[in-house]
Amino acid sequence: MMDTPLRLSVVIPARDEAAGIGETVTTLASTLTAERIPHEILVVDDASSDGTAAVVNEVSTHSPTVRCIRSHLPPGFGHAVRAGLDRYTGDAVAIFMADSSDSPADLVRYHRVLEDGFDCAFGSRFVKGGSVRSYPLPKLILNRVVNFAIRVMFRHGYNDTTNAFKAYRREVIDNIQPLLSNHFNLTVEMPLKAVTRGHTFQVVPITWTNRRQGVSKLKLQEMGSRYMFIVLYVFLEHHLSRGDYRRPGLATAGRLRVQEGARVPDLLEGGSQVPQPDGSHLAPTARVPG
Repeated sequence: MMDTPLRLSVVIPARDEAAGIGETVTTLASTLTAERIPHEILVVDDASSDGTAAVVNEVSTHSPTVRCIRSHLPPGFGHAVRAGLDRYTGDAVAIFMADSSDSPADLVRYHRVLEDGFDCAFGSRFVKGGSVRSYPLPKLILNRVVNFAIRVMFRHGYNDTTNAFKAYRREVIDNIQPLLSNHFNLTVEMPLKAVTRGHTFQVVPITWTNRRQGVSKLKLQEMGSRYMFIVLYVFLEHHLSRGDYRRPGLATAGRLRVQEGARVPDLLEGGSQVPQPDGSHLAPTARVPG
């Protein structure tokens, strides 16, 4: 008897994305349906004024797995994601960007990682097999600096923490509550809490393509202190809380496994992971899935 397939929810925060959201959700729904992945696509309208919701509702008339809700929280990327996490119904949830910068094919790979038993599926654009297209050079340089600093602080062996596109089992979402971030710093809060609270994760190479339509909502000049706050918050929780926020039975650090195609030296930092016989890498105190 076959196990029941893991049902995947996809939360897409969207603010004034009418120009491209239709293509994003249509392509995503088509890909997941073709792969026979049980799913829902939940677009969260983040105080849009351009008809984003109307576009999504039109798509839903021929794609029944697609639905749109208005965020019940104040405007902001983090608030929109949190509104979606209040309403999703699947066994797991992925955060997917409305501007088609993320690849539906990579989401299929995430689903396979979760079905293999990992708690989280993380992608990296900066390992062998991953790529970025039309990434503005100043943002790219800042991205690499910030991610390097996070790797040094948390020694989790992962080089793309700041990317929003990740997937989590429901128990992980429950365990990382309460979420504090109202803006793009949520993209750091979620994975760092998942790792420091002991959840397992696998890293796969992914592609990222800069938006062709609309305007990015990320304002770097507004986010520096917010990113710093949430990174320091999780760092202090990890080192000073004495495990108060870890789910019983989980160890002090999550397990990193690098999927085939990703070069381990790109992911590991200063020997913080221990090579395992199966080719994976394990933090010295991490839990191995049974």
